[in-house]
Amino acid sequence: MKIRPVILCGGSGTRLWSDKKHHQPKQFIDFGNWTLFGKTLERIKNSIFDYPIISTNKKYINEIKKHLRLKGFKKYKIILEPAKRNTAPAILSSALIKEIPENQPLIFLASDHLIEKTNLFNKSIKHHQKYLTDKNIFIFGIKPSNPSSEFGYFLSKRVGNKYKVSQFIEKPNLEKAKKIIKKNAYWNSGMFFLTKKSIINNFKKYQNRNFNHCLNSVNKSKFKNNIYYLNKKDFLKCKTISFDYAILEKSKDINAINLNIPWSDLGSWKEICKVYDKLKTK
Repeated sequence: MKIRPVILCGGSGTRLWSDKKHHQPKQFIDFGNWTLFGKTLERIKNSIFDYPIISTNKKYINEIKKHLRLKGFKKYKIILEPAKRNTAPAILSSALIKEIPENQPLIFLASDHLIEKTNLFNKSIKHHQKYLTDKNIFIFGIKPSNPSSEFGYFLSKRVGNKYKVSQFIEKPNLEKAKKIIKKNAYWNSGMFFLTKKSIINNFKKYQNRNFNHCLNSVNKSKFKNNIYYLNKKDFLKCKTISFDYAILEKSKDINAINLNIPWSDLGSWKEICKVYDKLKTK
């Protein structure tokens, strides 16, 4: 079965801007005939992936449709959130649409990540697909290029053919970051790989109330022109919580796909300048 990519595209990307009210979302910034969302769409144009599902809000719908047209996507589905509730409800509601079978492998991608060596990235996804179960979750770790206080980290240890996550470390200060990197810690990239059944099982176990609200919101949603309009009344009942806090830090079956590839979320102007310096030398 092909892997269904779900792109989380509801973030506002305010870290780059001093004026929080008037800014352009990071995933749609034109960096010179390319955007991060465009790069994400290019990344999933691979035979291992099925057509994409995009989770977003009303504000971004026109930009998303424009990008889909430019990148030649005729088949897609959009999940429209009526309010911001962080990544846990976004991930759950995207997975619960009826056209996704329970054994469907799903990969959740951020719309604003820059990933190089995509052949290695896709190869690692395909390799780990056979290890998916109805309970486990794979998270993608990136080998740090430098100590940073801007990212969360995790530690993992090899168990059989997989790496099991043993500890999560929230954004540490620089001194702590230096110490945990020496212990072979990886950046937590915020990308996840699991089956629909695993999402259902984990949310029922650790976030049952949110599960029911999301399920009601999806079941009562209206569908028109490839867009699911989630039911507002039920969605507003969802607790605002990240997938990390809701599920990852509670589940006992978290595995790691540790990657040594160039990666950035371009979360600061310093990171953006690094990318441009790299492009100049090519």
